[in-house]
Amino acid sequence: MRFIVIGAGAVGGTIGGRLAESGHDVVLVARGEHAAAMRTDGLRLQTPDGDVVVRPAVTKTGGVALREDDVLILATKTQHTAQVIAEVSAAAPIALMLPILCAQNGVENERIAARVANRVYGVYVVLPATHLEPGVVQSEGAPFSGILDIGRYPTGVDDDARQYAEALSHSRFRSRPVERVMSWKYAKLLQNLDNSLDALTPPDDPDRGELADRLREEGEACFRAAGIEAVPPEQQALRRGDDVQIRPVGTGQRSGSSSWQSLARSAGSIESDYLNGEIALLGRRHGVATPVNVVLQRLAGEAARDRRRPGSMRAADIIAAISARQP
Repeated sequence: MRFIVIGAGAVGGTIGGRLAESGHDVVLVARGEHAAAMRTDGLRLQTPDGDVVVRPAVTKTGGVALREDDVLILATKTQHTAQVIAEVSAAAPIALMLPILCAQNGVENERIAARVANRVYGVYVVLPATHLEPGVVQSEGAPFSGILDIGRYPTGVDDDARQYAEALSHSRFRSRPVERVMSWKYAKLLQNLDNSLDALTPPDDPDRGELADRLREEGEACFRAAGIEAVPPEQQALRRGDDVQIRPVGTGQRSGSSSWQSLARSAGSIESDYLNGEIALLGRRHGVATPVNVVLQRLAGEAARDRRRPGSMRAADIIAAISARQP
């Protein structure tokens, strides 16, 4: 079994790095300066226990000769999922016959993959990590690097899911097969709704808490209207327990969410369309007002396209924009 990690950033780099460290055959798919640095010097995984350097194979999208025993792990942002699946499958049509594990935020990636592939798995990801420097990923979770629970999409568990969970469990992760993995992913979506808020506003902004509460309230209202089951917060807290605690690595400062990191790297895009935008979509379908999510989705997209730095807005200005939008 060989793991092909597509998108070796914060989450993908941690997953691929830990799998390689434990002796698994791993290929990292990355691009630009990050890929070049890993080819030259390996992947430096900074952890609370010290730095680990691993040297898995590194290639570009579509650059790996796929085998029948490969497992594809998608760790890109959702806005890139359709493109990378198309590129990989165009280079190697066997890709659509292989298992695809969606280790990503949101709930759209599995839908995208399932349009073209038969063996799609959702992965519930709790994995604090940061990627801002080429060739370096900070994995801040301890004593385990993260939780990566796996289930078939849309529901179910099979022997392959158990095998992948076992491999991850021996690679400094907590992982188990779960029957209703999307219920866990919808719960994580609620948590990720304030990623845009984290990216746009300073961490000490006194009005952030109010907006975060309103984001979640809209999400929960949409889930009720749509009949969507999400795992309760207390069950998530029980699952995490003390297994994944954020500990200082590198500079000793945790930077921010994945959306914060997109702005910090001037990536030019952000996943708000598939986080806040998922709630906006549900609201339009089921007649639920979602003004806070709609405005955060728009503002985060504008900030990414304009390549603004994180924390460039005040929460009070966002509240004013929401008020101006309402009738």
